[in-house]
Amino acid sequence: MSRTVIRGGLVITASDEIHADVLIEDGRIAALAASGTPAAEAWTAERVVDATGKYVIPGGVDAHTHMELPFGGTFASDTFETGTRAAAWGGTTTIVDFAVQSVGHTLREGLDAWHAKAEGNCAIDYGFHMIVSDVDDETLKEMDLLVEEGVTSFKQFMAYPGVFYSDDGQILRAMQRSAENGGLIMMHAENGIAIDVLVEQALARGETDPRYHGEVRKALLEAEATHRAIRLAQVAGAPLYVVHVSAREAVAELIRARDDGLNVFGETCPQYLFLSTDNLAEPDFEGAKYVCSTPLRPREHQAALWKGLRTNDLQVVSTDHCPFCFTGQKELGRGDFSKIPNGLPGVENRMDLLHQAVVDGHISRRRWIEIACATPARMFGLYPKKGTIAPGADADIVIYDPHAEQVISAETHHMNVDYSAYEGRRVTGRVETVLSRGEPVITEREYTGHAGHGVYTPRSTCQYLN
Repeated sequence: MSRTVIRGGLVITASDEIHADVLIEDGRIAALAASGTPAAEAWTAERVVDATGKYVIPGGVDAHTHMELPFGGTFASDTFETGTRAAAWGGTTTIVDFAVQSVGHTLREGLDAWHAKAEGNCAIDYGFHMIVSDVDDETLKEMDLLVEEGVTSFKQFMAYPGVFYSDDGQILRAMQRSAENGGLIMMHAENGIAIDVLVEQALARGETDPRYHGEVRKALLEAEATHRAIRLAQVAGAPLYVVHVSAREAVAELIRARDDGLNVFGETCPQYLFLSTDNLAEPDFEGAKYVCSTPLRPREHQAALWKGLRTNDLQVVSTDHCPFCFTGQKELGRGDFSKIPNGLPGVENRMDLLHQAVVDGHISRRRWIEIACATPARMFGLYPKKGTIAPGADADIVIYDPHAEQVISAETHHMNVDYSAYEGRRVTGRVETVLSRGEPVITEREYTGHAGHGVYTPRSTCQYLN
């Protein structure tokens, strides 16, 4: 039996803060005891980690990543190996990535392809959602089978006609099926049909720079699609999780639905909390670095997102990590913003940026852990194995120095991408040591993990619906 003791830290979970020692046995948390008490002092172990003056927090759960995603004629630049290593550097110990069903192919073919990409390559544990691109009778039957084997969430797109797009009828059918089998529909809510018209009109006017990406993907079209998704889910009697909410008008739709008692949930991402259309407007095509969908919004939208996180009308902060290098990938859209691959790097930055939000007074420490660890684990059927520090949970633990200062930069990050969306931003707080199932992946700012340590983790259904 291998044993580790973490001594002297402030243990922070979504519900508690306590100065406690943590005993780990064979990859799981065995016990907690108040620091300095006879019970804690009696513990012996091969490995003792001194966390005095530090936070001891659950490893982050990033429920929205896209490693190796094919998009716009290229691929996301992080592999499962590089992306999960970078996640660990940032204090995230579990990702849920998106397997893709291609039109004309089965869900099983898509899922098998993603298992092949990830297996043996991940530094941390991982699960999968399933992108449903082709709704027919066979797809609906397959959804039942996937839920039974631990792929319990399905993403649909109201955007990207001709690629991932589903029409309202397809969406309704998938929602009806998920209402029966316990799955959760995740929705990219933007009116892609209308957006394509605006894109065509903008390009015809010679408006080709990256900033027009944000102007054509209007907040009202995010709000309209969010409203429509909510109503379709209501008709189907199904729960709904809206991904990467960026606009205050869309937040208002979620608030209205939740006030009506509907099982509707919302996620936002650090880029919408910390970046804005000012970044999209950066000169010399630099704005291309910030092209993602839903797009960055004017700065005044940020207050509604922070408020939504405080009031629990937004429950989760994920990254939508989907990196493309500026050189050779983002540059595909020079002269035509619609050809810029959509996505930002961020899996390494989420926990630090949200700690900065604690420092800045936007959220509390426990809320930080709630939106980054506990709630995503509960939302996607991983709790209490993941997302908390409690006896029986996996020993996914981060020793976090709340006083260390760092400057975010592409020169020092570990994501396989040639720029940082947060270049030069100074933040307070830094990951020091990371354990995944009790094994050190980061040890005092050195990578000590390895590809293949991370294992596939089947999930139960959404734990907010039981």
